[in-house]
Amino acid sequence: MNSKTLTYTLVTASVVFWGVSFILTKELFLTEEHMTVTTLIALRLGIASAVMFPALALTHHLQRIRKQDIKWFLLLALCEPFIYHLCETNGVRLVSGSLASVVIATIPLFVPFGMWAAYRQRIKPSLLVGVLLSLGGVFLMLNGEIGFQGSALQGILFLTGAVVIAVVYTLLLVKVVNRYHPLVVTTWQNVIGLVYFLPLVFLFDGHSLPLLSWSPKMILILATLGLFCSTLAYAGYNYGVRNLGASEACIFNNAIPVFSLIAAVAIGQEDFSWLKVLGMTIVIAGVILAQNPFKKSSENPAPPSPPAEG
Repeated sequence: MNSKTLTYTLVTASVVFWGVSFILTKELFLTEEHMTVTTLIALRLGIASAVMFPALALTHHLQRIRKQDIKWFLLLALCEPFIYHLCETNGVRLVSGSLASVVIATIPLFVPFGMWAAYRQRIKPSLLVGVLLSLGGVFLMLNGEIGFQGSALQGILFLTGAVVIAVVYTLLLVKVVNRYHPLVVTTWQNVIGLVYFLPLVFLFDGHSLPLLSWSPKMILILATLGLFCSTLAYAGYNYGVRNLGASEACIFNNAIPVFSLIAAVAIGQEDFSWLKVLGMTIVIAGVILAQNPFKKSSENPAPPSPPAEG
């Protein structure tokens, strides 16, 4: 397997893992009555940290955070995984996994607006058209699949909050991304984020921990979310950014909702719906149009948005 084939394989695998992650998260809420949002996230981060931190340390790739960058890492972890995962996971709890993946996949649309507000980078007309097109696709999926019910709208609001936080995270990321390896940044974020979550788990969810089934299925799903979706998927994506460039690697994220829908239908979590497929196609078309990957720009590009991870 040559280098380019390996790169495409790894990035595609990352997209598959992230697409499936939304469905696995939804499955935990459907099968574990006492599973809470904070417990799920803390367990997932704990598994990811338990693997990545010692792995990087043993291979001497774990960079120490410089004193002047500590504040940025604390803010990064506060945005993601802390606030971001609270919003995203609550959203997945209230709407279908495939719909949640579509909303989160619109993150690249809104990063340029943040870059305009913070750094006055120009917004292309195609971006505005792409945003409107994608939002139309999201509302088509929402109306066709679950209707405009209170819980569904609440879930969309949570997911919208996750999108906003992801944009803020990207603006903060430019402060450290050139001084640390992306895997190092991710590992420190997971560790610090775990520290943020543990007090919430013990204060509010301690009573529910013994009530969880701790079944083989539950453990397998948590291990998959922690090892594959929060660890290996990031490694594959970062490999793609390094070898393909941020713009080309980011385009792969547009396929995340496709794999979410396939996984949901495969395990019987959702029914196949042509209206949902149509809405999903419109969203992806809007994202591709907004990113305009087929035209090189002479302007300074925005940094890559964080991967749409469930």
